[in-house]
Amino acid sequence: MIEIGKFSELRILRQTSVGLYLGNESGEEVLLPNKYCSETMKIEDKIEVFVYRDSEGRKISTTLTPKILLNEFALLQVTAVSDVGAFLDWGLEKELMVPFREQRQKLEKGRWYIVYLDLDKKTDRLYASNKVEKFLQNDELFLKEGEEVALLVLQKTDLGFSVIINNVHKGLIFENEIFKELNIGDKLSGYVKTIREDNKIDISIHPIGYRNFNDVNSELIYRTLIDNDGFIVITDKSTPEEIYSQFGISKKAFKKSIGALYKDRKITIQPDGIKLI
Repeated sequence: MIEIGKFSELRILRQTSVGLYLGNESGEEVLLPNKYCSETMKIEDKIEVFVYRDSEGRKISTTLTPKILLNEFALLQVTAVSDVGAFLDWGLEKELMVPFREQRQKLEKGRWYIVYLDLDKKTDRLYASNKVEKFLQNDELFLKEGEEVALLVLQKTDLGFSVIINNVHKGLIFENEIFKELNIGDKLSGYVKTIREDNKIDISIHPIGYRNFNDVNSELIYRTLIDNDGFIVITDKSTPEEIYSQFGISKKAFKKSIGALYKDRKITIQPDGIKLI
């Protein structure tokens, strides 16, 4: 079966006046409208398309890339509100609806919300839900400590930022471990730092093995290097103002910290900057 809400690799079967018909190995077909067809597409070629239902309920495909896939979360903007629900821009011509029953609070036009893309089993239509908590669970964890995971920043809390992990679980990044700006809806990689007895998950946005430096400044510099592809244009020859602007520490503290990193063979100090080993 050609699945709704996902990408599928389908074979081009034939050309018609309205577009190309694509099919899978089981014999099911779906239309790719002319506006998404290109001259390079040939009969028997395999192409990747996203499949959903049009306004008349028919399966249809597109080469456009939606901002959210089935069983995933994303930050989307409300483009309209009607008497049946709110509508979101998800990158396709047909907007994505959030029924009133799936709104945690009344959604407002122009605002952005974290939503989950689900499939109505009765109608086989896609819809979005703003009641994200009901789609997250920590009862059964599919993670282990130290594992790299995909994160979506969910909300700011008193302790830091809560995040959605691998589109399944909920975790927390503590405020004192954040060394760069985070915003609601940001997608990034992270690491499982701790799994608590109550299955609450602590997340680090930096590799776990790099946390145990002798002082917090060395850790800050090391993490900054990681976030900047292993190189920063600043050295022990930089001015105190440049160093403070970058790290918020004095030049003396900076030189001590990079000295420790150099001694531990974590960095090399080059004429134009510091490079991660």
